[in-house]
Amino acid sequence: MRRFSFSSISFDSPVFNRQPATAKWYDRRDYVFIEFCVEDSKDVQVKFEKSKLDFSCVGGTDNLKHQNEIDLFEVIDPNESKHKRTDRSVLCCLRKSESGKSWPRLTKDKAKLNWLSVDFNNWKDWEDDSDEELSSFDRFSEVSRICLSCTPAGMMNNMGGDDELPEVDGADDDSADSDDESKFVL
Repeated sequence: MRRFSFSSISFDSPVFNRQPATAKWYDRRDYVFIEFCVEDSKDVQVKFEKSKLDFSCVGGTDNLKHQNEIDLFEVIDPNESKHKRTDRSVLCCLRKSESGKSWPRLTKDKAKLNWLSVDFNNWKDWEDDSDEELSSFDRFSEVSRICLSCTPAGMMNNMGGDDELPEVDGADDDSADSDDESKFVL
């Protein structure tokens, strides 16, 4: 009978000193959002692939090394996917390859991952909703998209004036739906 010796294993190797970061996710019409809950993260690395997401960082007061590898439920557009680091977390915005298709789960496999949960505070049944109730991140994304189109290369596309800009501040919250022509008096 062969015995296994622990002397050949180094517990300082990357395999033993990395743990997955706690994460929450939610689905939208064009994007899937994943928030990795790591405070004071450093050395953040996010790699977007068509059907995979790799996340790693060092975080917390004890400088733990975190690493998450996710085989995604559907294909994303890696070039249009982005991430943003804050003091409390890293938010990843994954652009769906097929807009309007609901993701019932984040992962390809149905396995329950103890570090992953649904973000019910941001979850909504968007298939029946209008775009009037955008979350703050969705509003930020829309404003960012508009601002990016104001670069010299994108300015030529916006020569039509302000009427092409979507309303993002919700100033007309108490007014009727602007799409409902029956409520207009001529």
